[in-house]
Amino acid sequence: MQEASYYRREGERVHCLLCPQDCHLADGKKGLCGVRLAEDGKLFTTNYGKYAAAAMDPIEKKPLYHFYPGHSIFSLGTVGCNLSCSFCQNWTLARSQERVLQKITPEKICSFLEKRPSREQLGVAYTYNEPFIWFEFVLACSRVLSEQGFHNVLVTNGFVRPDPLEELLPYIDAMNIDVKAFNEGFYQRWCRGNLEAVLQTVQRAVKDCHVELTYLLIPTLNDDLAEVEKFINWVASLNPEIPVHFSRYYPQYKMDLPPTPLTTMEKVWELAKKHLKYVYLGNIPDGEANNTYCPSCGSLLLERRGYTVINKGLKGTQCSHCSTALPIVGKIYSH
Repeated sequence: MQEASYYRREGERVHCLLCPQDCHLADGKKGLCGVRLAEDGKLFTTNYGKYAAAAMDPIEKKPLYHFYPGHSIFSLGTVGCNLSCSFCQNWTLARSQERVLQKITPEKICSFLEKRPSREQLGVAYTYNEPFIWFEFVLACSRVLSEQGFHNVLVTNGFVRPDPLEELLPYIDAMNIDVKAFNEGFYQRWCRGNLEAVLQTVQRAVKDCHVELTYLLIPTLNDDLAEVEKFINWVASLNPEIPVHFSRYYPQYKMDLPPTPLTTMEKVWELAKKHLKYVYLGNIPDGEANNTYCPSCGSLLLERRGYTVINKGLKGTQCSHCSTALPIVGKIYSH
């Protein structure tokens, strides 16, 4: 175990200051995340330098479509999460307390990456579970990787306090942030969290790193077109060039609602394109909603077949037809 970075002692309890859950813990108790433990008047992180899952994934799987398209990224996850989503797709990691963990160090990660083919040397995505509750290790790892020229990516629910976010942001190159609904009632009932904290994270992150957003459309719970349009307008007010991924829900964990109808996905896609320049649909068969089009002339620029990217019309980051510049970070690896 390693002592946690953000907490204070309040009487006989420890107050965790990492995320908005504001856990007040007696000795021997863990926070809602399941991995931060109060002991002898201090707070410890029990998963420092320990991972539960690792894979070399396409960057598009995060999903990130405008960050080094076509490359692969070393993906790491541990256990625990500071939300309790009834529809969690990675619940075996997020809620697991008995998972066997393996040890890892930043130096071992760098050594591993240096031996990979060039398109697999992008860096590390902290993913699968919630990376912010792995904060101390992610910070240490991100610093070392940044010094060695590698990139750091967070796939996160965005449910974190401002101070730890500020400390980590200088080392983060890209984030995919889940906005799980656009009403507080949904967050409180189905996620045991709150929306406002997530929106604040998005607003802060877009100022310093590449950000893409994911919105999982769940039938009858967060797919009302009026609510979705409020989310769309909010994103547009930040920057209409932020890529947004609307993802199709499938039954998972504690939720058994039927999958999102394809007609709903299509309606949302058409609605979002009126206000946002780059809108994608996830968890559906390959189709035009996975491709990147020029927002000015409509030309097909990046075609996606599964996780394969084919450059159809980009020269650098500009449309080869009308020279419009696209907000794409890094070189494209086209098949």
